[in-house]
Amino acid sequence: MIPAPLRWRPPGEPPPERYLIPTERRVISVRRHYTLLLAPTLQTLAALFAVAYLTAGLEPGNPVRDYLWYAVLALIARLLWRLAEWSNDRLVVTDKRILLSTGLLSRKVAMMPLRKVTDMTFQRPLLGRLMGYGQFVLESAGQDQALHTIDHVPSPERLYLEICDLMFGSGPAPAADDEA
Repeated sequence: MIPAPLRWRPPGEPPPERYLIPTERRVISVRRHYTLLLAPTLQTLAALFAVAYLTAGLEPGNPVRDYLWYAVLALIARLLWRLAEWSNDRLVVTDKRILLSTGLLSRKVAMMPLRKVTDMTFQRPLLGRLMGYGQFVLESAGQDQALHTIDHVPSPERLYLEICDLMFGSGPAPAADDEA
């Protein structure tokens, strides 16, 4: 039995319909896993604590102190940018194709038709097993596609089963409301 779909459109999520053709139906829409934000968050926190420790003994007018705090502000700005990008990026699976839309100012939409997928693998590193994410590798028959690797996929086993059911099974799993 295929589990219920991962997530339909949550409240407040921008609809990805602007990238869909009228004859296709969205089956899955998810954000990539939040662990994409782990490295910039840890780097920002480490820099914050290091600069606080290093500048504790310096007088307030010291230019070295000011430059160190500007560097921390730059890291905080980078973290906020990555957070905004993460919240805007989507992995969308329809009944006809897989789309990955990324970017904030410069938008990139990579896609692969489901009928072109000849092989799909998902991998889970140790941290991915602990945190609940994986990586999909999509291959097609002798063609170089725009969408080959999708990193930080949440709940990869469920998503893998749903995509396989779309490609080889009877179609998408019924919505939770339709089940008896």
